[in-house]
Amino acid sequence: MGRGIALMSHAFLRLSSSNGESPYSLPTTGEVVIGREPSCQIVLNPDTYKMVSRRHATVCSSQTLDGRISFLLCDLNSANGTYLNGLRLNGCQELHTGDHMTFGNNGPEFIFEYQVSSSSTMMEQTAVNSNPTPASAVNKVLHNSDDNASWSQMLPIISHPRDFTRKTYLLPGIITVVFVVLLFFVQGLLYQLLLGAYLATAAFYFIYQLCGKPKPWWVLTAAAIITPVLLSSPVLTVFIFVFRDILPGNIPNNISSISFPELFVRFFFGAGLLEELLKALPIIGFYFIGRKISSPKRERIGVCEPLDGILLGAASAVGFTLFETLGQYVPGTIAAHIAQHMGEEAGLLAGLQLLIPRILGEVAGHMAWSGWFGYCIGLSVLRPRQAWRILTLGYFSAALLHSLWDSSVGLASSMGILVLGLLMLIGGLSYALLAAAIVKARALSPTRSQNFATRFL
Repeated sequence: MGRGIALMSHAFLRLSSSNGESPYSLPTTGEVVIGREPSCQIVLNPDTYKMVSRRHATVCSSQTLDGRISFLLCDLNSANGTYLNGLRLNGCQELHTGDHMTFGNNGPEFIFEYQVSSSSTMMEQTAVNSNPTPASAVNKVLHNSDDNASWSQMLPIISHPRDFTRKTYLLPGIITVVFVVLLFFVQGLLYQLLLGAYLATAAFYFIYQLCGKPKPWWVLTAAAIITPVLLSSPVLTVFIFVFRDILPGNIPNNISSISFPELFVRFFFGAGLLEELLKALPIIGFYFIGRKISSPKRERIGVCEPLDGILLGAASAVGFTLFETLGQYVPGTIAAHIAQHMGEEAGLLAGLQLLIPRILGEVAGHMAWSGWFGYCIGLSVLRPRQAWRILTLGYFSAALLHSLWDSSVGLASSMGILVLGLLMLIGGLSYALLAAAIVKARALSPTRSQNFATRFL
């Protein structure tokens, strides 16, 4: 190189899918923010790149000790993550020539390029590639100038995106269609069974999306099946003997004649402690199964963190609710009793009226209590030194809310309609406890970087 010609560094980002468009130059001072927000220096089309956060990432320039200009890529706590050369970025990392940056799963990919050229050459390039504003430069790169619509634009279904099922909730939608069609062709008790199964699955799916940790479907299904099996086995007889015969948990048929303190004590032992422990057995079972297998299967199947406990506890509650509602309350206590006096159709209608609120209400009922206790079981795995304290707190607090809900029904004769407000308060508190546990569990999760819950939100 000739004497007197100064060397200058020139760094820029090039969209990997661009066809010769001008790249975006990076300044040697300050930072460049990348995202969907119009105030960003690199503005990504919000209609095309919905996986990109409003302020997704930033590229910062700094001077090293040897006088060199380096560039750092930093994730701004984006919802779907920033990937550098295929690996999810945690914090910041220095960029090198040829590095590939992807914003969100299957999002836009940029290539970092770093050149050294003479000052005269740089001035010529700047004159040719100058742009009025950074945002307009990027928009030129990101938007196709061709006005012709492609087949994938006119018929989006033929584009076959890799995460089509996740982004559009395709499978839940198809399942809904299947259940709706079946409901048109069945009636009576089968209608109630199908509707109850769908509502319970939808309620659990809501909790699953909030948790955001992928868990094999067969593990969750097994947890939901194990609980009804236990309720139909001699295990329930043992539980009843311990909590209702030995302990003061015997609950009479006529609860209106019992004072509230006594009724609460009986429900605390005979319903709260009994049922919450029984619903926790699948969680405990999968914990011991996980201890027998190696990683990464242990994390997928076993109980290694609070999110595992919440998901398995909520799945167990689904099985318990379906067994209790469809196996006892609807066909027996309500429908059959009314059918004897007002006919079969009136009995089925009464059963349907009971079914819907009982199933949907489990988000603030059995799912909330079991999910909270499951959180404590998972937390005890992460914090083994405090395991017994955590388990005791979770077990008794879940049983407390459970028994408060059940025993409040006994106040209907004395409080009248005011008992509805009390039930709303208990249910709201139960769901708030579960929601807080989910948020905390996501923060504590060792697999937080793979959590998909923020996409749901």
